[in-house]
Amino acid sequence: MAPAGSFESLAAALRAGADSVYFGVGKLNMRAHAAANFQKKDLPKIVRLCHACHTRAYLTCNIVMYDDEAKALDELLLEAKKAGVDAVIAADMAVVRKARQLDIPIHLSVQANVCNTEAVKFYAAYADVMVLARELRLSQIRRIAESIRSEKICGPSGNLVRLELFAHGALCIGISGRCGMSLAAHNKSANRGECYQLCRRRYRAVDIETGFELEVDNQYIMSPRDLCTIRVLDQLLAAGISVLKLEGRGRSETYVSTVTAVYKEASRAWERGEWSTEKVKAWEERLRLVFNRDFWHGGYYLGEPWNIWSGSAGSRSPEKREHLGRVLRFFAQPSVAEVSVEAADLCNDSEIEITGPTTGVLRHKIKSMRCDNADGEAQETTFVPKGAKALIPLPKKVRRGDKVFLIAKRRLS
Repeated sequence: MAPAGSFESLAAALRAGADSVYFGVGKLNMRAHAAANFQKKDLPKIVRLCHACHTRAYLTCNIVMYDDEAKALDELLLEAKKAGVDAVIAADMAVVRKARQLDIPIHLSVQANVCNTEAVKFYAAYADVMVLARELRLSQIRRIAESIRSEKICGPSGNLVRLELFAHGALCIGISGRCGMSLAAHNKSANRGECYQLCRRRYRAVDIETGFELEVDNQYIMSPRDLCTIRVLDQLLAAGISVLKLEGRGRSETYVSTVTAVYKEASRAWERGEWSTEKVKAWEERLRLVFNRDFWHGGYYLGEPWNIWSGSAGSRSPEKREHLGRVLRFFAQPSVAEVSVEAADLCNDSEIEITGPTTGVLRHKIKSMRCDNADGEAQETTFVPKGAKALIPLPKKVRRGDKVFLIAKRRLS
């Protein structure tokens, strides 16, 4: 299940093979502050695009709800029902109740903090899919999955409850995301989608009475590394997990494309009995190329102590994207794009990335290009200066207005 915070990310997820996509609309979700969320008018298009790719569309409505939002919730769920959304992801029972009244399937959010079989039995009256708490160990996950099968715990659909688990992405110090730091410091609740991510900042420990300052080796003492389960994905799937949740509605379309493609490829390899150490290494290298704050492999699931801090506020990827220009035109017959070179010079062997709400993500290493000479005639060249236009052969179709980025190396301290 892939994240989508924009139409670019949605296209990236679909083209990367996501089986399902989750997204937020307006302010009633946990990424109201961090992502460029969709609006109600976007719902029919989102569902249409997903269903055209045989992908399920899940509306995330997982915040703590207040009474004065009842009308807004009713309106949102009505629009979701009309659009044909496949399920609503929720934890607040007000949302669960409203969705049930509209006969919209419910997936229980990680915010519900499901940690045991009895909780699964309770919520089975409402939800067919449940996201397990991130703090569980593999043995506990396996026990819950076995209990569902042996005790035949079914959801409203009559089918056995399916278990979902966070497989990749950012972690926070709160229990299953329930944190009060933003509320305490800025009166902005993380449980209302307004997290300021204060745990990812640097802090000093100072004795107020004496002024003595405690020396800390790592300044990011409340900021864990990103979760990456690719090394233990075979164990999670074997334990009974049927939905792999990929975090990142606030991330770029490049992140969504890469992470979705890697986990889809890995899960299919496991299903076919083609899992190998060599493939795991290759998958992990691909994951390191997109935004990450270094990796915690297996995390809580393996019972590892939580002392794996990020050591950095930003990405540890060895690559970064730099704005280059935009696609001006695309000529289908020769499959060539005309690109405005706006921010930097462009050379042969440069790697570029083209993204758009329909294109998704296209990465390409330039082998040839043309540029107009002084007489206005296009000729082969190995260099296009900033301010000019380049004609670049591409392996796939792109669209006018698509963004073009130059892939550059990132300096890591």
